[in-house]
Amino acid sequence: MNILLIGSGGREHALAWKLAASPSCDKLFIAPGNPGTATLGENVALDASDHAAVIDFCRARAIGLVVVGPEAPLVAGLVDDLAAAGLKAFGPRKTAAQLEGSKGFTKELCAEYGIPTAAFARFEDLAAARAYVREKGAPIVIKADGLAAGKGVVVAETLAQAEEALDMMFGGGLGQAGAAVVVEEFMSGEEASVFAITDGKSFIPFGDAQDHKRVFDGDRGPNTGGMGAYSPAPVVTSEVHQQIMDRIIAPTVAGMAQRGAPYVGVLYAGVILTAEGPKLIEYNARFGDPECQVLMLRFRGDLVQVMLAAIDGGLDALPPEQLAWSDEAALTVVMAADGYPGAVRAGSVIRGVDEAAGPDVMVFHAGTKTVDGALTAAGGRVLAVTARGASVIEAQRRAYEAVDQINWPQGFCRRDIGYRAVAREQQGG
Repeated sequence: MNILLIGSGGREHALAWKLAASPSCDKLFIAPGNPGTATLGENVALDASDHAAVIDFCRARAIGLVVVGPEAPLVAGLVDDLAAAGLKAFGPRKTAAQLEGSKGFTKELCAEYGIPTAAFARFEDLAAARAYVREKGAPIVIKADGLAAGKGVVVAETLAQAEEALDMMFGGGLGQAGAAVVVEEFMSGEEASVFAITDGKSFIPFGDAQDHKRVFDGDRGPNTGGMGAYSPAPVVTSEVHQQIMDRIIAPTVAGMAQRGAPYVGVLYAGVILTAEGPKLIEYNARFGDPECQVLMLRFRGDLVQVMLAAIDGGLDALPPEQLAWSDEAALTVVMAADGYPGAVRAGSVIRGVDEAAGPDVMVFHAGTKTVDGALTAAGGRVLAVTARGASVIEAQRRAYEAVDQINWPQGFCRRDIGYRAVAREQQGG
C-alpha cells in the first residue's frame, strides 16, 4: 500500500525508516519530510494544517495509511477529518488527543479514574493561581494547560520563580497555551518514558526509554526538547513496568473509552518513579523525539501491520512475530546547533553523515536542509546519531564513534548520554 507520513523531524525520519522496511509498504510519501526521509520515500510539499489538501492528496495517490507524527495536527483534528473521508490514519482523534493538548484534561481524568499523579489545581485566573502557589510553597511545578512546543513547564525552586512563570504564562508569553495553567506538587524520583499502542479498547506495551532534557553534561543548563535517549530503561524493571501498565495505562484506556473518546494510537506516558511507586507526569499523544529513534532500532515487528491493527481494533489478534523486540540496547545522541535551546544560526555545512552510518548506526535527520548539494543545519536539534549494541555501554561507544566522524564545527552534543544506565551496567545491576 501507499503510505503518507506527516512530519519533518528526527522522529519522522525514524518512523519513515521503519515504515519503508515493511513488506506492506509500496511507496512512502513524507510531508514535508527532510533530507533523511528523502532517501526512503518521496518528500511532498503538503501543509498538514490544510486538511482538505491532505485528503485530496491521499485520494490522488491512493494512500492506504496516514501516519501522523507530531502532536499539533492530532490536536487540530486531522485524524477526525481523514476518517470522515474514509481514510485510515494512525493517531488519536481530537477529543482523545486532549491527553496531550490539555494538561487539565489529563489531570481530571487521573482524578476520576484513580491514576497516580501529582496533586494539582487548574487556574484561569492569575490572582487565584498566585494565592495557591503562596499557600503551597516551593518547589512547585507550573504548566501551561495547552500545547507550548516543549516550553510550557517550569519547575520552580522558589516562590519568585513560580510567580514569574505565572506572570509569563498569563501575560501571553506562550499564547493561547497559557490561557489556563495547571499547578502541581513537585515529585522526586527518576523519570522514564513508557509507551503503549492501543486500539481504543485493548493495548500492547511498546517499549520504554529514558531521555536527557538538560542541554549540558551532568544534566545542567536549560531544558530542551531532548539531547539524547536510550532504551530499554534499566530503571523500568519488569515489576515497575507491570505497575505502570496496570495503574496508569490500563485505566487511561478504559477511562477514555468510558468517556466516549476511545484513544487509538501510541500513548506515551512520562512517568516518575517515586517512593510511593510510579506516577504519571504527563501524557503525549505521539512518539517521543528522540525516544522514537531508539525504539525503532529495537523494534523487530512490522510497524505498518501494528498500526493497521490498532486502527481496525485488532491488536489482540496480532501474531507474536509482529510484536518482537531486540534484546539489544539502543542509544541516540542529539547533535544540536550552537546556541540551542536559544537562538541558532542556520546554514552551516555538515559533512561526514553518510560515513558515520553503519550496520548498527543510523543518523536520523531532525533539522537539516540540502542547499546547493550540501547538507546544512536548519534548526536547533539537527541530527540524532543512533546506535545499538549488546549493552548500553556498547551502544554508547558506537554512537559517539559515529558522532566523531561527523564534521560540523558549528554543532555540539552532550558527551554523557546514558550515564545512569552505564553506571548500572558497570556496577553489574
